[in-house]
Order: sequence, then structure tokens, then C-alpha cells
Amino acid sequence: MKRQPKGDLLWGVIVETEAYSQDDPACHGYRRRTPSNETLFGEPGRFYVVVSYGIHHCVNVVTHKGEWANGVLLRALALPAQPERLAAGPALLARHFAIDRSCDARPATPDQGLWLAPRPPELAVLTAAELVQTSRIGISQGQELPWRWYLRCSRAVSRRAPGDRPPPRQEAWQPAPALGDWAAGR
Repeated sequence: MKRQPKGDLLWGVIVETEAYSQDDPACHGYRRRTPSNETLFGEPGRFYVVVSYGIHHCVNVVTHKGEWANGVLLRALALPAQPERLAAGPALLARHFAIDRSCDARPATPDQGLWLAPRPPELAVLTAAELVQTSRIGISQGQELPWRWYLRCSRAVSRRAPGDRPPPRQEAWQPAPALGDWAAGR
């Protein structure tokens, strides 16, 4: 969720993620700690924002424990009353929410204006059949690790696993605009 300058909320539901750990060759903290990846070694619950290919911002959330590089890349969001693929990919997600390096190391809390809220009630309990666990994409090392997850019933996923077809539009899950009130605590 992001509080806009005029006070309204911009929000979506995370439908795809990828995990990274310091002992994983695809992790930015695998080789060494540097000024550019310092946030990834920091306190969990902060945003780690990186620039990919020199032009695209990607948003991660630092996880696990301090002094050990762990994070979850936010790959895709489903947005209420918006085109289903508007935030279907890390760069599109960051662009839609105007997230850039200035958000790096920011705590993911409401008082910071950019935060993570609990899942909507209808997604509170997900079964294994509703989530797809598969290999990560867009990396050259560690592709064999099944550390990417996505919501099977969403059409906002950036890329589906081989053989997994998108659900028909009429059967796909899309967040209802009224969920914004729930997520904002109203």
C-alpha cells in the first residue's frame, strides 16, 4: 500500500514473489557486502530497492535476520479496477507505485507511507493447490531452486510455469475495490 500525496491509497495484492538467500548464487549478497547491497544485510521488514539493467527498479523486502542477506522480490501485484497486467513484473510494479532507490532501506510500515498489509480475507487461508511453487526467472545462476511462488487464479502473474495456463477471465481472482477500505483499516 502507498499513501499518495493527497491522502488516497494506491494498493494491490501481491500475487507473485521470489526468495533469495545469502548462500544462493543469485542473491545480491552472495559474493560480498557492498554499499549498494547493504540494506539486504540489514534489519528485516525494510524495502531493498535495486536497479536492474541500469533502468528498472525492483522492490524486495528484507527477511529473516540482520547480518545475513535474505529477501523476497515482489514480482507482481493484482490491482483493483485496473488492467490485469499493469503491475505484472518487478519493474512494472515499481513504476506503478513510483518506487525508486529513494525508498531503499525504508521500513515497510504505514508511518513511512509505503507498507505491506495482511492478505485480504478471501485469501487468508491458501491451499497448496492455489499456489504454484516453481523455479525463479530472469537469473543466470540458481534457476533450479524452486523459490518462486504465485497465485494460480491470478492473471496478473508475470510468467507462468510451463504447462500452467492462465485462468479464464471470468474465473480469475481480481481484488475488489472495496478491499482498499479493509486494507487501510477502515
